[in-house]
Amino acid sequence: MAKPTIFYRSWAVLRTLFVAFGILFLAMLILSFTTLPYWGYYWLGTSQSKITGKPDYIVLLGGGGMPSESSLMRVFFVHRAAIESPDSRIVISIPGDPADSLSTARMVAAELILKGITAERILFEQTATNTRSEAIQLQNFNQESLTGKSVLLVTSPEHMRRSVLVFKKAGFKNVSALPTFENAIEANLFFDDDQLGGNKTAIPDIGGNTSVRYQFWNHLKYEILIAREMAASGYYWLRGWI
Repeated sequence: MAKPTIFYRSWAVLRTLFVAFGILFLAMLILSFTTLPYWGYYWLGTSQSKITGKPDYIVLLGGGGMPSESSLMRVFFVHRAAIESPDSRIVISIPGDPADSLSTARMVAAELILKGITAERILFEQTATNTRSEAIQLQNFNQESLTGKSVLLVTSPEHMRRSVLVFKKAGFKNVSALPTFENAIEANLFFDDDQLGGNKTAIPDIGGNTSVRYQFWNHLKYEILIAREMAASGYYWLRGWI
C-alpha cells in the first residue's frame, strides 16, 4: 500500500502546483488589462534616476548584441547625453575584444562615431559580465579613481534601479541615471476592419481597440521584465551587492 500512497501524495503536490500556476497566469492576464504593469516598469526606471549635474563619465552598461534594440537604444541616449555634456568621457562597458572591429563594443563605438562623437572620447571596459563586476572594474579606471567622479549610467529602464544601487554600494558617491525609455508613436493607430476587406467573421472588430492590439501584449512583457528584475534584485540583495 506504500506505493499508491506515494503516488497520491505526488499527484496532490502536482495538482497544487498546477492550480497555483493557473491562478498566477490568470492574475497576470487580468493585470495586463490595467496600468499597474506600466507603473511597475516606470518605477524601476525612475525611482533612482536623478541627474545632479554634468557627468565626468557616461557609462553605457552592456545589454544585447549589436545591432539589437537594447544596444541601439543605449547608443541613442548616450549620444544625447554626450552632446549635452561635451567634456565628458564615454565608457562602453561590454565584454569582448575592442580590437575586433566586429565585436559588439566596437560596433557600438562605431555607431556613436557615426553620430558625431569623436573616437578620443570613447573608452572600453571589456571584462565585466554583470552589473556588480562592471561597478568593481570601474572603481579604478582610466588611471584614476572613478568613485569620486560624477558618473552617468545608461541602461534599460528595468535594470536602472538595481544598477544605481550596485554602483552606490561599490562606493560611487555621485551616480546619475538615464533610463532608455522609448517614446510612444504619435499617430492615431485606429482603423476600420471592414474597410480593409477580407472575410466577414463573428469575431468583434479590433481596429478601434488599442488595448487588445497593443497594451495587453506590452503589459504582459512588462510583467515578465519586472518578475525577472525582482528576482535579480533579490539575489543581489542576498549577496550584499545592493
